[in-house]
Amino acid sequence: TLFVVGSTAALTTIEYEPGLIMDFPNMLERIAPKDILYQHEEKWHDENGHSHVRASLIGPSLIVPIINGKMTLGTWQQIVLIEFDVRNRSREIIIQIID
Repeated sequence: TLFVVGSTAALTTIEYEPGLIMDFPNMLERIAPKDILYQHEEKWHDENGHSHVRASLIGPSLIVPIINGKMTLGTWQQIVLIEFDVRNRSREIIIQIID
């Protein structure tokens, strides 16, 4: 189990290639645009309402089975941390292995 601490970052898997690197943010912009009103911003004035929504959609954790000491990922599948916040953050990822 992998878990990122924080409410504006997420973990997922993706084929990390140039086309998807462009498609993924474009998809998020269609689903949770940066330029609309978010109630979070009305309260906190931190301009990252879309960051919270996007992180909630993707999620903070992954479960990856380990078989014979190796993570069972597809040939082109990589684990990625996505930082959605509008400012730099230092992130902690907690990894828990259950045997």
